[in-house]
Amino acid sequence: MPIVLTPELEKLVDEEIKSGDFDSPNEVLRASLLILKERRLPKQVRLENLRREVQKGIDAIREGRFTTYDSADELIEDVIREAHVEFEARKDNGA
Repeated sequence: MPIVLTPELEKLVDEEIKSGDFDSPNEVLRASLLILKERRLPKQVRLENLRREVQKGIDAIREGRFTTYDSADELIEDVIREAHVEFEARKDNGA
């Protein structure tokens, strides 16, 4: 399926790839389409999805599955470390 982008959109795709968040134009397009799909979901469905995710967090806390941080820097370092681990796992799995 050939897709033609305006120069402005092409620049945006290139910037997304250069940011390191995406490896290819296809990944940028897939992510964009998923966002569009999510936006088109009825408000009630989005709200139910959000409630379900919040409940998962509440359940995790009740079960003791959480981490306490002594500083924002410590949290940021952990988030970055986990993002790198997830990125490498996805890269290794061809995702």
